[in-house]
Amino acid sequence: MKTLSIGQLAKQAGVGVETIRFYERKGLIPEPGRRASSGYRQYPPEAVRRIRFIRRAKELGFTLREIHDLLDLNSSPRSTCAQVQAKAEAKLADVRQKIQALQRIEGILARLAKTCKGSGPTDSCPILAALDEG
Repeated sequence: MKTLSIGQLAKQAGVGVETIRFYERKGLIPEPGRRASSGYRQYPPEAVRRIRFIRRAKELGFTLREIHDLLDLNSSPRSTCAQVQAKAEAKLADVRQKIQALQRIEGILARLAKTCKGSGPTDSCPILAALDEG
């Protein structure tokens, strides 16, 4: 079986070497064996797929803890699609809640921006005054 160096793995998975080391420390990828002669890490080819999985899950907003859970579900023969669906639905609810919070922030910032003429000293700035009130 052909193994990969950490640099080769990083390149094929589309991440940096430090990212791989970080994932190892967090337990998202298992520590690889090491070459006896040099002590260099030697990764199995499947590690590329696992790191890509992690990267895609992060892009969807999953936390490292949630990704760890998804990886466990993915590797356990006893896991069900319903368990994975529940994780996805929980993340979706979290994303929707964040969108609502961002929409509230957007509205407040838009109102504040309209109150400011953009001229004059900062001690008469309505945006700073509103922030100071809170």
